[in-house]
Amino acid sequence: MRGNVLWLSAASFLNDAASEMIYPLLPLFLAGTLGAGAAFVGIVEGAAESASSLLKLASGWVADRSGRRKLPTVLGYGIAALGRPLISVAAVGWHVLAVRLLDRVGKGIRTAPRDALLAESVPEDRRGAAFGLHRAADHSGAVAGPLIASALLLALDGDLRTVFALALIPGLLTVAVVAGKVRETAPAARPTGAPAPPLPRLRELGPVLPRYLGVLVLFTLGNASDAFLLLRAHDVGVPTAAIPLLWGALHVSKAVWSVLGGRWSDRVGARRAIVAGWLVYAAVYAGFAFVEAAWQVWALFLVYGLFFGLTEGPEKALVAGLAPAGLRGSAFGAYHAAIGIAALPASVIFGIVWQAFDPRWAFAMGAALALTAALLLPLALPREPQAART
Repeated sequence: MRGNVLWLSAASFLNDAASEMIYPLLPLFLAGTLGAGAAFVGIVEGAAESASSLLKLASGWVADRSGRRKLPTVLGYGIAALGRPLISVAAVGWHVLAVRLLDRVGKGIRTAPRDALLAESVPEDRRGAAFGLHRAADHSGAVAGPLIASALLLALDGDLRTVFALALIPGLLTVAVVAGKVRETAPAARPTGAPAPPLPRLRELGPVLPRYLGVLVLFTLGNASDAFLLLRAHDVGVPTAAIPLLWGALHVSKAVWSVLGGRWSDRVGARRAIVAGWLVYAAVYAGFAFVEAAWQVWALFLVYGLFFGLTEGPEKALVAGLAPAGLRGSAFGAYHAAIGIAALPASVIFGIVWQAFDPRWAFAMGAALALTAALLLPLALPREPQAART
């Protein structure tokens, strides 16, 4: 079943290549072509991520109830692949909002079952490495996507809409890989004759997981959309043509650190890795509050990749370690739902503070919330879960 990790990683590479042909250009498309402000950018990204994360709760429960992980994974990738290129025909801001919601619906359907597939395809002591490899492939795709977009922009004389439309191609390849190569896993079986499980309450997911999710919500309130980082970079002096390259450089950093961070978390524990990552996030956001030159933006983007390497794989490994085996899909759904609860207010508030006061205040707010969460996590989880260790 370890082949699942490789094929799901390949699918994630292709899917992110499709997504990132569009995403780094989207804030500039909204603000420049469609005339939307920072607050509307926050609404678009916050609403999209909230819809995605809340759907993950339902999709995780359905995956546990049915025992099937592959079908919702394929369906979710398919919806995103077909919906995402529709941004190419957007005429006003709410068109972009609608397409982003559709894209994130696909992500919401696929993510919890896919994460359960990954967790059930490797031994417990290799989960950090497996999730780290998957995230590295995801970020590698996010390097390829902006490079493809930049090449197409040069060839098409800056035609954003055609670039958005061509994202259909890697999206369809993603669906083909998952449908043709990924194998279904065998989650913990219910006793013969036992009824299908109802949607579990938080307390049924274990005594510690709800505390972890509470601290995660606090952190997420300060974790606004990365679209604001791209706007900040443009404001400070990074030219439009270099924005996809800057975004690609960030994902090179993410890819490198995802593999190293996942392996390190297997050695020292996911909790310690997450705390370290949140401290890096606080430092980077504080840097964005005071950045004044383009070269400083490039440096901060490269350091920002370390935050993802220390948190993305370890956060999921920690959920897998805290969750009951038969409810792992539901636990991943709850994890993503917790992020979704905070994603909309996080981006909306960030955008309002940016527009009403100053970008520096918005970034300082994010840094303060991240620092607070890093201090609280060891109190909420005084011991490292056994399954999250090597």
